[in-house]
This record gives sequence, C-alpha cells and structure tokens, in this order.
Amino acid sequence: MFTGIVEELGAIISIDKTLAGTRMAILASAVMADLKIGDSINVNGVCLTVVNKNEHDFSVEVSPETLSVTTLGTLTAGAPLNLERAMKLNERLGGHLVAGHVDGVGTVRSRQQDGNAILLAIEAPLEILRHCIVKGSVTVDGISLTVNQVTDRGFTVSIIPHTAKVTTLGLKQVDGQVNLESDLIGKYVERLLQERGQLPAKPTPVIDKDYLKKHGLL
Repeated sequence: MFTGIVEELGAIISIDKTLAGTRMAILASAVMADLKIGDSINVNGVCLTVVNKNEHDFSVEVSPETLSVTTLGTLTAGAPLNLERAMKLNERLGGHLVAGHVDGVGTVRSRQQDGNAILLAIEAPLEILRHCIVKGSVTVDGISLTVNQVTDRGFTVSIIPHTAKVTTLGLKQVDGQVNLESDLIGKYVERLLQERGQLPAKPTPVIDKDYLKKHGLL
C-alpha cells in the first residue's frame, strides 16, 4: 500500500525484454536507503517487486499483462519515473490510500498555466470517471491529486510548483499518457452497494476491436 506522495524521480537505466517478461533497471537514491529484494515499490503508479539491488539502482520485473494495460510498455531508457516505497503504518498518511493497481490509462488533453500552478485536463475511461468526484482523490502516475472538475470525458487537476518539480507531471505534455488509479474507498463502497442491490452492476464490456485497441492489445 502507498500514499501517492512521490519520494523521488528515478530514471530507467536499461530495459531487458524477453518472451517471459521485461526487467527494468532503475537509477535511484532516496528510496535505496532501506530497500530490500522482495519489497514492493510504486513505479509511475504501478506496484512492482524489487528483484535485484545495487548501491545506486534496483531492478523490477514487469509482466506482459502489466506492460499492456499501463504506460510502462511505452517507456525507454532514460525516461524519468515517480518512485515511492510502501507506506509504514506508524507514519502520517499525506496523500490517500493507493494500491498501485492501475485501473486504466488516461491522456492529457490540455495543459494551461493557472497562476503558479499547471492545470491538466485528463481524458479518462468511464471506469475511472465513475469514481471521480470534485475534491475527491485520484492517482495520476503514482501521484495523489485532488480532482478539480469532472466532465463526461475526463477530469482536471492542479499541479503546484513543488509537484511539477519533483514528479514527471512537470514534464508531461498534451497527448501524453498517464496511469490512473481510482479512489480505493470509492471502489469498495460501490461494490458493497451493488451487492446489496442498491446500485446496478457494472455493465459487461463489449470485447471488440476498439476495446482491444484501447487497452493496448492491438
């Protein structure tokens, strides 16, 4: 479990792709302090397991499924990464509860300066939007953010100067893709209400060419 408070910007050193999966070596500093093999780490919003550690870098393995449903499959060596170690129960929860299980990929549709902040409009899948509420929480590339507005196609978030400086969102441009995770509590509430018959069940998705393309399977 994570909080969505990014600890540092790391960078991909190398990507080794095989038929069994992909291994990424990641340059880091702050998160290396007590990182151990077998630990969970949030990489751009994706919970991964550390499989190797050196003095200044660590490695993770990414399954073909994860590559197909997140933005990790589009990254190349040198790409910056948002990194966060798993939370400790005796520390402050600065963001919100983040599982590191990406619900979908969104696309930045506009980027505007709003005073000292950057206003990002992100187009998102319906399964994300159904859990978005104004002033609620959403995870964008592993970053805990507050939703400003919600439309039928997406939502907006404000990126303060500190967040722009210490995360990848300061570099994210229009048409850039981001990993999205809905609010965990909202998903549990929805599920409980569905079980009690107080909400309709989620519609079964139509598996067609558009669906496969949208999820990176074509």
